[in-house]
Amino acid sequence: MNKPLYSKITGKGAPLCILHGFLGMSDNWKTLGNTFAEKGYEVHLIDQRNHGRSFHSEDFNYDLLSNDLLDYLGHHGISKAHIIGHSMGGKTAMQFACSQPSYVEKLIVADIAPKYYPPHHQEIVNALLKMDLSIADSRTDADKQLQQYLNHKGIRQFLLKNLYWNKEKQLAFRFNLATLATKMEEIGENIASTDTYTGPTLFLRGSRSEYISPADTEVIKRHFPNARVETIEKAGHWLHAENPDAFLEKSLAFFNNDDL
Repeated sequence: MNKPLYSKITGKGAPLCILHGFLGMSDNWKTLGNTFAEKGYEVHLIDQRNHGRSFHSEDFNYDLLSNDLLDYLGHHGISKAHIIGHSMGGKTAMQFACSQPSYVEKLIVADIAPKYYPPHHQEIVNALLKMDLSIADSRTDADKQLQQYLNHKGIRQFLLKNLYWNKEKQLAFRFNLATLATKMEEIGENIASTDTYTGPTLFLRGSRSEYISPADTEVIKRHFPNARVETIEKAGHWLHAENPDAFLEKSLAFFNNDDL
């Protein structure tokens, strides 16, 4: 039996669980999470398995990630929650809503569709695998290493947030790179073709992102018949970080609309 997922909990009110994306962690949502808490929610910023401070496992697929969330809610005595999931976390959230609909009040899926995505993080994973953190004395050293293989400063900063000093007083990544590097197909996998969730669902896409296209509306409606798709302007795939004000505004409007 695995330990319950690690989380940071803040605020009081209706439970709201937020699931990060691939190679991310709960800290990525800290600022928005605090704002949701100020708006009257008990916010659970959750580290999914093989990420952040949660347990590591060689097993990794969306059924397991969904079951992890079910175990988490049971551990915290939560019978119903709003769920937000971004990218990989959005796939987890979709799978959970389809598998355990009675636990979901409303669902927000951020910049991912219910379809198969070919592996496309290989460049990032390969860059991480080439690093030798045993000779890195600082985060600056680690960044210099990573820069040899990955030019994009924003992505490097995102990845390097996962660094910490381990018991051997060496820098290490919190995510389980060894397992995740072998599970690239699972990251892009779709929910089952017959899965559906009929509850209120909001898909938010970044205007500069290609993860959700107009052609995806049909498949979204097939799995989530009560879904609508809205666009966050001036944002790419990391829409919650690139335009947090619009993300918050659309999310709160959706949660607070009792007509849905």
